[in-house]
Amino acid sequence: MKEPGSIRAEQYLAPETLAQLAPFQLRAKMIVEGVMNGMHRSPYQGLAVEFAEHRQYVPGDETRHLDWKVYGRTDKLYLKQYQQETNLDVVILVDSSGSMNYGSLGTKKGWGGTAASTKEGVWTKYDHATATSAALAHLCLQQRDRIGVNTFADGMGKQVRRSNNREQWRSIVRTLSDQPVDQSMNLVKVADQVLSSVTNRALFFIVSDFMCEEKEVRECLARFKHRRHDVVLVQVLDREELEFTLQENAPFEGLEGEGRINVDPRSIRSTYLEVLHSHLKKIQEIARSFGYEVETLNSHESVGPPLARLFARRMSFSRRIGVG
Repeated sequence: MKEPGSIRAEQYLAPETLAQLAPFQLRAKMIVEGVMNGMHRSPYQGLAVEFAEHRQYVPGDETRHLDWKVYGRTDKLYLKQYQQETNLDVVILVDSSGSMNYGSLGTKKGWGGTAASTKEGVWTKYDHATATSAALAHLCLQQRDRIGVNTFADGMGKQVRRSNNREQWRSIVRTLSDQPVDQSMNLVKVADQVLSSVTNRALFFIVSDFMCEEKEVRECLARFKHRRHDVVLVQVLDREELEFTLQENAPFEGLEGEGRINVDPRSIRSTYLEVLHSHLKKIQEIARSFGYEVETLNSHESVGPPLARLFARRMSFSRRIGVG
């Protein structure tokens, strides 16, 4: 099925990614306030708890809801779900600022095609963020959770409102693939704007390179914490940014209006890596101070393994404390 702009949505969900994420489910760290039948615990203990339906058991689920009669008939493990179990609202915020337009890898075979990469023929950080968001959205919709997407830069950009209908995934991919990637970023302004429109508690994924002031990240996350939302920071960086193996003198141009300077990369490599690692460590510390997680992705690699690690940690956490 051909998508508008000659983009096929399937290009953003590789078979290997599906296989890597298949064993996992996305769990909430907080008690959610959903309105539909799902897999996350409701805060409203007084609600009716009538049996609603079965769903197949996966490692990490509570065994107290296993239906042993069904097991006796089918030799398969199924859980009873009740009306007080609810759905999770997930919002993916995707950074479309100018720095996300950087890439040092050629367009991946069978992939790419966003406005950020078509002209240059490179796999940008924004392409990787789109692929990551497509995988997250697919997993959420498989769980029947409501998923929405917003792009952002200096403020909120394009939006796909939260839903779990059948066409939601394609709408998300189409929206992300057509987004311009060329502005400066203002995380605090974005937090204020998105939080004014989300009234119930939700799980937010912020997909960005977080190439900004650490103070800005702290102020942004403080707003989400005040509203009692759960947040995961997905930091997308290009391999060249992470390793800085450039050898030739060349002009370096800022992608958000910072200007151009001539640099000998070999002379600054050690200092650059020191500053970068310090920044990455500080972002981790800020997130953890609010009880949030950070997962760093290398845009030259598959999105599956790092997301699988993230989901495994969250499932382990939910088993320990009985949330989600």
